[in-house]
Amino acid sequence: MAGMNMISAAQRFHAYANPARFMALSARLLMPLAALAALVIGAGLWFALAASPPDYQQGETVRIMYVHVPSAWLAMMGYGVMAVASAVALIFRHPLADVCAKSAAPIGAAFTFLALLTGSLWGAPMWGTWWEWGDARLVSMLVLFFLYLGYMALWATIEEPVRAARAAAVLALVGSINLPVIRYSVVWWNTLHQPASVFRMDGPAIAPSMLLPLGLMGAGFTMLFVTLLLVRMRAEILRRRVRNLRLAQAGAAQEV
Repeated sequence: MAGMNMISAAQRFHAYANPARFMALSARLLMPLAALAALVIGAGLWFALAASPPDYQQGETVRIMYVHVPSAWLAMMGYGVMAVASAVALIFRHPLADVCAKSAAPIGAAFTFLALLTGSLWGAPMWGTWWEWGDARLVSMLVLFFLYLGYMALWATIEEPVRAARAAAVLALVGSINLPVIRYSVVWWNTLHQPASVFRMDGPAIAPSMLLPLGLMGAGFTMLFVTLLLVRMRAEILRRRVRNLRLAQAGAAQEV
């Protein structure tokens, strides 16, 4: 009975791997998801820029937090998605897994760059420096950015798609070791960054007036990430269809 349940679960798992089914489902989801992302981000920006008060220490510069923190969350989440999809591609040969991983990389890299940029803008008036090489959180985030670039470079330099997917998947899984380093760097080492103030065992250590816009921006950025991921996955599937058609036409021409 347990074996039959596992087989049934595997069949359902691969049923959702059908590219045609994914294209149909994603086409229905894209517009509502994009509209919801724009609405939530718009509400988050209004609360962040107009309704929330300035910080008693940081003043108006605290408003950078509402972009910086969600960007950092999505930078890590993007790589997590990439690593999980890579593992699924290597273990289960899921047809859409490497498409998902490849599509997530540029989006995650963009959020990582945004997190680094806004972090520097926020750190300059607060810490008196744009960058501090001794800060483990900053350096590990920079390593994450380079991991994204390396992953994309592998896909670009290896022409054979199967070999490119396998090499990139291995890099993604090895690079995932950096994620807990980023997460716990403020605990393991003495850094300029403050400890976690939102996801804590004893509850958030941040005022509700600031927690609301931060949560809205985090939710909006997450919806934006999913929207962009669906768009890029659809484009990658179409790109592969065109490549297969060209290869088929070239093979037919050689036979003639």
